[in-house]
Parts: sequence; C-alpha cells; structure tokens
Amino acid sequence: MRKSLFTSESVTEGHPDKIADQISDAVLDAILSKDPTGRVACETLVTTGLVVASGEITTSCYIEIPQIVRETIHKIGYHEPEHGFASGTCGVMTSIQSQSPDIAMGVDKGGAGDQGMMFGYATNETPEYMPLPLVLAHKLALKLSEIRKSGLVDYLRPDGKTQVTVEYHDGEFGRIEALVVSAHHRAGVTLARIRADVKKLVIDPIIPKAWMDKNTKIFVNPTGRFEVGGPNGDTGLTGRKIIMDTYGGVIGHGGGAFSGKDPTKVDRSAAYMARYIAKNIVAAEAAERCEIQLAYAIGVAEPVSVMVNTHGTGKIADDKVVSIIRELFDMTPAGIIRTLKLRRPIYLQTAAYGHFGREANGGFTWEEVDRVTDIKRAAKVK
Repeated sequence: MRKSLFTSESVTEGHPDKIADQISDAVLDAILSKDPTGRVACETLVTTGLVVASGEITTSCYIEIPQIVRETIHKIGYHEPEHGFASGTCGVMTSIQSQSPDIAMGVDKGGAGDQGMMFGYATNETPEYMPLPLVLAHKLALKLSEIRKSGLVDYLRPDGKTQVTVEYHDGEFGRIEALVVSAHHRAGVTLARIRADVKKLVIDPIIPKAWMDKNTKIFVNPTGRFEVGGPNGDTGLTGRKIIMDTYGGVIGHGGGAFSGKDPTKVDRSAAYMARYIAKNIVAAEAAERCEIQLAYAIGVAEPVSVMVNTHGTGKIADDKVVSIIRELFDMTPAGIIRTLKLRRPIYLQTAAYGHFGREANGGFTWEEVDRVTDIKRAAKVK
C-alpha cells in the first residue's frame, strides 16, 4: 500500500489578509449594487491602526469608502481598542484612480480585462466536490469563528488559523495525520483551558473520531500564546491567501487573486467558470477528478487555450472533454458574466472560507450542477 500525506490550511475572517479581502469585496459590492457595469480593482492593506484602500475604479456612482471600511471591520469583530485594531479608531486612507484607458479599450469591446491563466477543479472525494484536507480546514476555521460569535467561550478574538494533514492510502482517504488550530485569545487565559475548549468545541464536532488514532497529532496554539493577533500582529494584504481561496494546493494556480475585482477581470470570472465546468463534468460522472486551465489575452474575448486533465480518471479522453467544453460553454467574458450572473453584489460572502465548495443557493452560481444532462449526452456517459 502506497501512503502519502497532503496538507491544506484555512484562516478565519479575522485574519489580516482576510480582512483586506473582505474590505476589497465590500467596496466592489457597494459599487455593483448601484452600478452593475462599474469597473473595480480594489486593493487593501491593513496594519496596526491603519487601513489603506487603493486601486482603479471607474463608476457612475458614489460610495463612501471609509464608511464601508469601518462597517466591514466592525462586522468582522474588531470594535474594541484593546484588540489593537478597531473599526472606530483606525485610520483610513484612500488612493483611487480610474481604470487605464488602454485596458478599458479592450474590455469595452468584450475582451478579457487581462492576460493570464486560470484553473478550475472538482473531485468526487467529498460531497462538496472539493479536496478533503481543504474542506476540513475551512470547517474548523468556521467553527472556531462560530464559537467566538456565540459567546460559548468569552476569551476568543477574531483571528485564527487551521491546518489539516490527511494520510492517503493508494490515493484514497486513510486517516488524519495532523490537525493545527491557532486561536486568537485575550490575555490571562491558560493554555490548558484553550486546548481543552478547542478540542471539545471545535475539533470534535468536525472531525469524526474514527478518522483519528493514537498517532494523530493535534496542535492547539503550538507556540503557547496567541494574544497579539489581527492587523496588530501582522500586516494584511488583498489576495495573499489565494491557495486556501481555491483548492488548497491540490492543483495549479495561475497566480491571480479574486477579491476586489469586478467580473470583467478573468482572474476572477474565468476561475469561477473553470470551477463550474469542472464540477459539472465530475457530477456527470465523466471523470472522478477534473482539472481545467483557461488562458486569455488582454482584450481578446475567446480563451487562447483550454486544457483538461482528468488525472487518469476520465471515462473519455481528455481531448474529447475539451471538445465538449468548447461546444457547451461560452467562455468569453461576456458569456461567463451572463451564465453565472456575476454583475450582482455577491462577492463579500466569498471573501472568507473559500470561493468554492459553498452552497449554490447563496449566490455561488458557479457551484450549480445544471449542465450534467448536456455533458452526459455529449460524452455518451450513462
């Protein structure tokens, strides 16, 4: 039996990088709610006592960016000065200019807003059609946040990180090798209490006991203390958590971030489309795993390349899958926006706990599996 380990991580919405992502997407949503055709590329930096929102925005509406910044920070949970970063007292700087006319010239005629390659993926490993290590890491991070917000324990603060290592046996799930949970907390709480609470309230409800054994390693606040967190402990930037935003490192990544970008930017919209296509292919049982790469040239509507890799699990050849994709899916920026209904203020909810593997009825249209019948018919899969 061949054994292998794979690890993925996640963070809570109070992590500095995720604060930045949420602010960028909150700005995007505010504009799209008033101007669905607005062009937005908003980048945010957060650090001790300061937020800097910058980027290129072209819109017919007006929004109060400092107010949006403060409201977003408050909802995340940073509203007490003792956190070292608070919605009512932090400084907010803005530096916004309009989109380059050279870029707009290509986008205005329906072309891609940038060059680059985007990846999509799906696997039948989990009900979410996502890699198991990442699914578990997200669930642990979300549970940690839920415990804080519920008040079940009174010492948790918004920052937090999780990590899950899965041992595979001949490519199939075998056991949990290691779990890491780092919980941001107020001063004066003993490490023993934190570890006991995290094990009981966070880990046990998420990880089945049968998946762990006496050799499973569990690390809770492994340095011994996590009192200084959030932007007071680490500078955050938009787009610095792109692996946990996608597939946890299982497949390739084009390098482009999502948050703060309107759907004319194929970094975001084409990545969503690639996930939509890959998920429908796996749901149609044409493959157990499907990785898709789309590539674009700035100002050009059609992708310059479409790549499919089913990692040896496909019921038909990968090049045949490419032909089916080109036949069934409109992969131009305009076609993607229309298919996935992307000109809506739906993006703030994507900015924490992953852009994929979420409930489709929450606005995540790229999670729909509504092309299964078409794919089965084209692939002749029973």
